[in-house]
Amino acid sequence: TDGITQFKPYGHTTVVDELTRRPVEPGSGVVGRVALTGRIPQGYHNDPEKTAASFVEIDGQRWVLTGDMATVAGDGTITLLGRGSGCINTGGEKVFPEEVEAVLKAHPSVYDAVVVGTPDDRWGQRVTAVVQPVEGAEVTLEELAEHCRRDLAGYKVPKSLAVVDQVERSPAGKPDYRWASGVASSVD
Repeated sequence: TDGITQFKPYGHTTVVDELTRRPVEPGSGVVGRVALTGRIPQGYHNDPEKTAASFVEIDGQRWVLTGDMATVAGDGTITLLGRGSGCINTGGEKVFPEEVEAVLKAHPSVYDAVVVGTPDDRWGQRVTAVVQPVEGAEVTLEELAEHCRRDLAGYKVPKSLAVVDQVERSPAGKPDYRWASGVASSVD
């Protein structure tokens, strides 16, 4: 899918199952955390709990677990899904906003998009898209949902839409998820 980051790892990168702390078996479909080794910090300054949670030993080697979630294809290619901290839980399923955003941005009428979870009485959270259309274009939830269904499982398809004049981003270009959550909460 366009916009999804994939790469072949070198010896200092792997994906680790969060429960077993073992490398994810290529092709298994298991979602894990990206882990790095080599020249890594000793830990977090004056934060032994965070250090213990992020810096682990696997097969006698020290690794740092990043916040990035990923899968490993059968050929060893790593596909980044997004940050675990922004994960949306809808009906017990995990949705990584970055994956949905990439599909939305591939739509010809979408200039920019941010995806957040909003409260849902039935599912816990619902996938909500905050979209900036291309100048002069109009978008509807139905049109974007149909587009997303081609590349995403049904539970990942946005159930709500907020159309904005401009998506807010940091000076570094990172989405402002706090702003997007505020905008999305005003949508039914």
